[in-house]
Amino acid sequence: MPRTSFYVLVGVLLAVGLAMTLHRHLVMEVPLLPGEEREVWEVEAVVTFQAQGDPVKASLAIPASPPGFRLLTESTASTGYGLNYLDEEGGRRAQWTKRRATGTQQLYYAAQFLVAPGDPPPPPIPPRPPRTVVWESPLGAAAKEVLDQARQRSADPLSLARELASRLADPGDDENVQLLAKRFDAPDLLVRLLHQAGISARTVEGLRLRDSRRRQSTETWVTVHDAEAGRLLINPRDGSTGRPEDLLLWGTGHAPLLEVEGGKDSRVLYSMIQRSIPASSAMQDQLREESLLDFSIHSLPLGEQALFKNILLIPVGALMVVLLRILVGIQTSGTFMPVLIALAFMQTTLTTGLIAFVLIVGTGLLIRNYLSRLNLLLVARVSAVIITVILIISLYSLLAYRLGVNQGLVITFFPTIILSWTIERMSILWEEEGAWEVLIQGSGSLLTAVLAYLAMSEPLVRHLSFNFLGVQLILMAVVLLLGSYTGYRLSELHRFRHLGEERG
Repeated sequence: MPRTSFYVLVGVLLAVGLAMTLHRHLVMEVPLLPGEEREVWEVEAVVTFQAQGDPVKASLAIPASPPGFRLLTESTASTGYGLNYLDEEGGRRAQWTKRRATGTQQLYYAAQFLVAPGDPPPPPIPPRPPRTVVWESPLGAAAKEVLDQARQRSADPLSLARELASRLADPGDDENVQLLAKRFDAPDLLVRLLHQAGISARTVEGLRLRDSRRRQSTETWVTVHDAEAGRLLINPRDGSTGRPEDLLLWGTGHAPLLEVEGGKDSRVLYSMIQRSIPASSAMQDQLREESLLDFSIHSLPLGEQALFKNILLIPVGALMVVLLRILVGIQTSGTFMPVLIALAFMQTTLTTGLIAFVLIVGTGLLIRNYLSRLNLLLVARVSAVIITVILIISLYSLLAYRLGVNQGLVITFFPTIILSWTIERMSILWEEEGAWEVLIQGSGSLLTAVLAYLAMSEPLVRHLSFNFLGVQLILMAVVLLLGSYTGYRLSELHRFRHLGEERG
């Protein structure tokens, strides 16, 4: 392959790998570092009412994507009730149904919200035209006077809404506002005045988030819609505008917050708790709902995820082998045997794994030396070595168990075939090159396995390899670049260092 094509391939792998990694981090908010935490609110709504022995249909407005928050999970508990999630005009609802119910009924809805102030706001709910307002005398004249004064101090629909909210929150000596406030509560009065002015407005329910609070109720806010000026959220009790960070808009549709048919004295109360959870957990909850185009290991069943968590570490060990063999010049017994031994170390811990490896290979070499005197065919000899390794592992496991050394039982995690083939290769090497070469390659294999184990067990490496598939492409690009290296290895520079000294 021409060198230009090779470097283009490497460049493409690096670019795609980096793009995938950045997309996962910036768009899907997967943290680059392990241990990052995100703020999550768990909110439980409890609906209670008195059923009267008739068919029951209870409907509660539930949030879908409230501004500043992201819905992670939701669940319900309602014994004997059927449940449906309905997407109605302007919002979602949870509807419980039952053929017949009597006495006090309790229905539960729980949701987990991730604090996400950077998320784009949800699309606005289409407003309804302002309705015709009918006032009783003398309320009509008072309302007209309040509107006229507010118009003089405003320039557009939103500024008129602010002015009205400010006057209702602090009426002072304004007798007209005081008269209207005696007949209507603040949210309804503000909406009526805005409708009389020809401005679309409606009430919405918001929940103030307070950690570890129980039996909380929602607050009624007012949203104002104008085709040109946009939307405005108003707190009619104090005249403030804009959504506070601790306000979770719960019911934003046109329907009431709670509707119950077949029951009376209905109400809904909320409990809430704030938690900090690992960002990876929040991300996993979120990714379960992603589409098929968002390739992610997290969409697999947990058993397969656990399997891939170790498989995705193999390229890291392979890169370590390539670095040590090509750049440093360390000799190993087999090309990637150290990677498999490093994987076994991750199951056994490093110290126990080293002791077990030396015991198995050392005993196996002694037995293999006896087998070589029998002049067996290769297949039979290798098979005998495999059976020998299994017997050695069984013997050491039983011995460790009888001695009460439970840590010794982890010896079973070592790959039998790889150990057998390692013993066979070392034995042949001993016969052809001598014990010194066996010691060099055996030590090199163990050193490489230990370094690969340290790299693969690093929390940052495990986090990146599991959560960012683009890292695998980056590793491949680096391996390809290392594969094209034709210079001296570090061991060769050390070996020929005297030539440089003589020239100097």
